[in-house]
Amino acid sequence: MYRLFGMSGSGNCHKVRLLLEQLGLDYRWQEVDVVGGATREPAFLALNPNGRVPLLELEPGVLLPESNAILCYLADGTPLWPTERLARARTLQWLFFEQYTHEPAIAVARFIRQFLPPDHPRRQELPRLLDRGRAALDVMEQHLSTQPFFVGDRYSIADIGLFPYTRAADEGGFDLAGYPAIGAWFRRVEAQPGFVAMEKPGAPR
Repeated sequence: MYRLFGMSGSGNCHKVRLLLEQLGLDYRWQEVDVVGGATREPAFLALNPNGRVPLLELEPGVLLPESNAILCYLADGTPLWPTERLARARTLQWLFFEQYTHEPAIAVARFIRQFLPPDHPRRQELPRLLDRGRAALDVMEQHLSTQPFFVGDRYSIADIGLFPYTRAADEGGFDLAGYPAIGAWFRRVEAQPGFVAMEKPGAPR
């Protein structure tokens, strides 16, 4: 059985949980208090020196960090990870986009608004993050206006990777009303077998 170290309400952790659920794999969730500093404690750093979640324990002593690496590992050999060469490259293209362009704006804005106090100095970052996040959403909207999923007409880990933080973008101050193609994509993803929604920040698991 897999063990998934994660924080409830984290999009990066939820994407792994969503894939595990949709593949019907057995796993045990271990909550990690990231906001309280648990990932910087020696016991956790011994598991992942980078001090981040999610972290998947494949078997005792064998650990895999980084959410999108975990997605590729778990989806290997399933319909959610394409076998055709270009389709695989397109899948990676969107996973890289999520981590380099999308997540640093949309997820960070959400973190600041939902997890930091109202007088925190990082609130000054929000206007810049909102501009960058809207630019990322524009790219997604344009793409989804011509096809149902991110890689052709088939649901894949590219969609799983992008879904959680996009679905929660309103919690970071993004108005999604102007993105109808993204809204339609939400409904298609949520209709997939085994779908589970991400918990709200701070909600008990």
